[in-house]
Amino acid sequence: MQLNYDLPDPHLLNITVDANDIDAYSHVNNAVYVTWCDRVAWNHSAGLGLPIERCLELDRGMAVLRTVITYLRPALRGDELIVATWLLPSTSRLCVRRRFQILRDGITLARAEIEYACIELSSGRPTRWPPEFYERY
Repeated sequence: MQLNYDLPDPHLLNITVDANDIDAYSHVNNAVYVTWCDRVAWNHSAGLGLPIERCLELDRGMAVLRTVITYLRPALRGDELIVATWLLPSTSRLCVRRRFQILRDGITLARAEIEYACIELSSGRPTRWPPEFYERY
């Protein structure tokens, strides 16, 4: 099976659609796609050396500013999916964008782009990335 990723070198997470993901229309609810994007983003961050525990220690986190998702085909219960993510190039020390692609059997079901801003967790205020974020991201 040929997997046609939108960009090179994706970070990947395998997901199996379960009953809790399904809505009244018998397909995956649109909100679940956001959850999957969040899950693969955290998995990628942890792989880069920034798990949630480290973010809490640094009192820094990434808050969502904007989410855009294009749904192309439905996902169904039992589907085996691949969720891919990439950090997009940025010169900002405050914001970062991620691209996401969700595939089943090599076919793209959805694409998303999420923009995040760095915040100080204790205050919720926007702040510059700590050096560790800049090095890892």
